[in-house]
Amino acid sequence: MKKLVALLLVLAMAMTALTACGSSEKEATETKVDTAKDNTTKTDDTAKPADTTAPVVDNTTDTAAPVDEAPAEITDFTFFITMPGSEINSDNEIADIIAKKYGVRVKETWLTGQTASEATGTLIASGQYTDFIDSDEMNMLVDAEALVALDDYIDQYPEFRDTWFTPEEWEKFRQPDGHIYWINPFGNTMGKSKATTHNDEAFWIQVRVLEWAGYPQIKTMDQYFDVLERYIAANPTMDDGTPNMAYTILCEDWRYFCLENAGQFLAGYPNDGSVIVNKSNMTIEDYNTSADTKKYLQKLNEEYNKGFVDPESFTQTYDEYIAKLSTGRVLGMVDQWWDFAYTVNDVFKTQGLDLKGCNYVPLGLTTEEGMVNRWHTYDDTVNQASGIAITTSCKDPDKAFKFLVDTAMDQELHDLRFWGVKGVDYEVDENGLYYRTPEQRAQWADTSYQAAHRCQYSYFPQWHGTSRDGKNANKPEEQPSEFQQDMAQPLIDCLTAYGAGNYPDMIGSVQEANGPWFPMYSYSNNFTTETPGGLAWALMGETKHEWLPKVVMASDFEATWNEYMEVYNACNPQDFLAEMQAILDTFK
Repeated sequence: MKKLVALLLVLAMAMTALTACGSSEKEATETKVDTAKDNTTKTDDTAKPADTTAPVVDNTTDTAAPVDEAPAEITDFTFFITMPGSEINSDNEIADIIAKKYGVRVKETWLTGQTASEATGTLIASGQYTDFIDSDEMNMLVDAEALVALDDYIDQYPEFRDTWFTPEEWEKFRQPDGHIYWINPFGNTMGKSKATTHNDEAFWIQVRVLEWAGYPQIKTMDQYFDVLERYIAANPTMDDGTPNMAYTILCEDWRYFCLENAGQFLAGYPNDGSVIVNKSNMTIEDYNTSADTKKYLQKLNEEYNKGFVDPESFTQTYDEYIAKLSTGRVLGMVDQWWDFAYTVNDVFKTQGLDLKGCNYVPLGLTTEEGMVNRWHTYDDTVNQASGIAITTSCKDPDKAFKFLVDTAMDQELHDLRFWGVKGVDYEVDENGLYYRTPEQRAQWADTSYQAAHRCQYSYFPQWHGTSRDGKNANKPEEQPSEFQQDMAQPLIDCLTAYGAGNYPDMIGSVQEANGPWFPMYSYSNNFTTETPGGLAWALMGETKHEWLPKVVMASDFEATWNEYMEVYNACNPQDFLAEMQAILDTFK
């Protein structure tokens, strides 16, 4: 039955794609992100006409004239990522430099106008794929036999194999048929960690609010909403008359994590995502029904009924949410850094809103004061649920995989992607340390410059931490001098007031190693409805997506919570919890 339904869905989506070709286009601001999905990627927000269907696939190879030690043949690969993003120009300068040196150019296409499932299903129905793909629905592609097994390719590059993941981590990617089909490109640290950002989830707050309040210690969600309320009362508008907004929530599609899973963090647990792992007795617990989650949702309900939660929270799209944050008027929200910061922070810089204190800093809140918080994850996180894969439509999988390895192992290529061109995008001081001039920083944040010049190939393998020279950070935002110099004064003042050298210091999580099972969401993300637990997991998600907005907006919280619990329990969450427990038991 499941396979029949899936087939009908794919066919329906194919018909939708065909009829959508004549639909009107809209201008869209899009964001490239790392997921944890994970880790940091810089973004473009160049306005482009949005294609409402899966990408048109063109797996062609052309030849360019040899130039300066360049390979004689340049292969143009295509890459579809089921995340929003902005395409770079076809004559992008760094993409051309990479192509001439490494013989590869990649045309990246991003998700627009569809869900990941719809776009992936459309590709499957067509039987034609981009050369590379990174989808939130990798299992659909495996079932369709659309992916190239990577086992032999991985073994051909022992340095990459032995550096990128441990043998135990590689095994997490092995599918039931015994093959590995994708590689997660994020979450790896080379050398010494240089983390300056908090890439994970948090309650975020603008530094202008903290400055106005005298930089208070905010440890609980009650204290957090109290300062937002008081700021709005004293400052109902921005300087130009734009009304301030205390708090908004993103709920569109899979991004409803901005609403649904804060309860586990407020209870002091790390981001296992789908469950709580009680390490004292190695048992799985359901945060959805916990006292901390109920308190959290009740607090949102109170704030909503008092008028401090954006009434558009449950209907706004991701693009509308990013546009709203980019005005600088939103004081706070729950989100993951990679989901908003790269687009929004660049807008703040170009519009001068960072100078007015609109930048966000993370707070490690708990339900009660005195609890330990685990919002920040200090060690690397391996999410085996998705990653970059090579499809069966790829005409040269050998060259495709070699380029994938080059992006991870070649420091010069890595520097081109994230630092840019020496003497143009960054300088090198007498000690060999990279830095940017103020003009270079402003240029790097400019969206037109990003489209014309910058090429990060942001869903190919990449490193955090220290580069191979032992001095510089692999990512500019982790270079201590750049981290400080790139900040507006209100943000510097805020970190100084709290004695924080960076965002992880600001959030103040306990530093401890996570268990080998972490994160549990990397297992649940691959559940299918073919098992009782997988079916329960799908129903739980649908129920939360429908009912949590009702709970927050309810005039009678207790009555609506009880209704929600009745519907939730009918999903048989115990089946899901039992299957997650079986996974956890393998680590005992």
